[in-house]
Amino acid sequence: RSLPEIMDPMSRLGCFAGLVLVVLALCGSRAPANLQTQIARIKPHTAVSPASAALRRIHNLGCVARGPSRVARRRTHVAAASDSDRAEVPEGSVTAIILAGGVGKRMGAAIPKQYLDLNGKPIAAYSLSTFAQMPEVGELVVVCLEDWQYIFEEEHEALPDAFKKPLVWARPGNERQDSVYNGLQAARDDALLVAIHDSARPLIDVQDARNCMRDGATVGAAVLGVPVKPTIKEVNEDGTVAKTLVRSKLWEVQTPQCIKPGLLKEGFDYVKAHNLEVTDDVSVIEAIEKPVLITKGSYTNIKVTTPDDMSVAIKFLGESADATVSATPSVA
Repeated sequence: RSLPEIMDPMSRLGCFAGLVLVVLALCGSRAPANLQTQIARIKPHTAVSPASAALRRIHNLGCVARGPSRVARRRTHVAAASDSDRAEVPEGSVTAIILAGGVGKRMGAAIPKQYLDLNGKPIAAYSLSTFAQMPEVGELVVVCLEDWQYIFEEEHEALPDAFKKPLVWARPGNERQDSVYNGLQAARDDALLVAIHDSARPLIDVQDARNCMRDGATVGAAVLGVPVKPTIKEVNEDGTVAKTLVRSKLWEVQTPQCIKPGLLKEGFDYVKAHNLEVTDDVSVIEAIEKPVLITKGSYTNIKVTTPDDMSVAIKFLGESADATVSATPSVA
């Protein structure tokens, strides 16, 4: 007897259905959804037929061939670099651009906030001193009005000779991005990186700044930041809640923001050509769709913009001084 005569009707139908699917797969087509549903109901035995197994392998192969998922691709842009992955930054290869041209309206003081006294020293002077002491920094560009240059000149003069770096001046523009651009134009041509820092952040940690520089050298652009703690909601114009943002994906951005000069110039060309406004420096890099790495910083790296911030900064400075004294070995 022939094979079709031996097989029972259900087995014959199952075999025929499997053959149809294999033919469709080999022709580069997919079986219609309703056909697949009908075939799925035909189960003469619990074992998977060879035809069904072959079809699954073909389908799975097609899924793999389409490439990595969007999540995987996105992860390569946002994952922080481990210490072993970070590039080394040669001594003297970084130009620190210190932004000190703001007027500080929210502080409500008679002078710009960055020049207010903080524990016996102008706020802006702390940033100059910190970056001057970093071996990676070979040049200091200060963006400020001429009337306030003396603040930085006095701080620079008080530094030990080993920490005195070339001090260059640039003038602030109408917006932050204009001030950054002016500072970039004043920087030396052979700098590996520019580290752009708000002078109103006097509590920048040296190791955090160093990690950001290394990430910037690795990827091209990096920014210090910390994970957001509170719940953030997007609100409509009428005051109603539009949606609650996913907190695990939100970071509060700080400075320094460390970028390769050539990349930053390319970004500025694009921003100027398209008349775009940006509120921070790495947004210029985002505009040209280049990756920016988040370097995890410290919550103490606050920007002093209000009287309350000043009180917090004084507290943090006191804690830092106490920790330094505790860590200093006593002399017998």
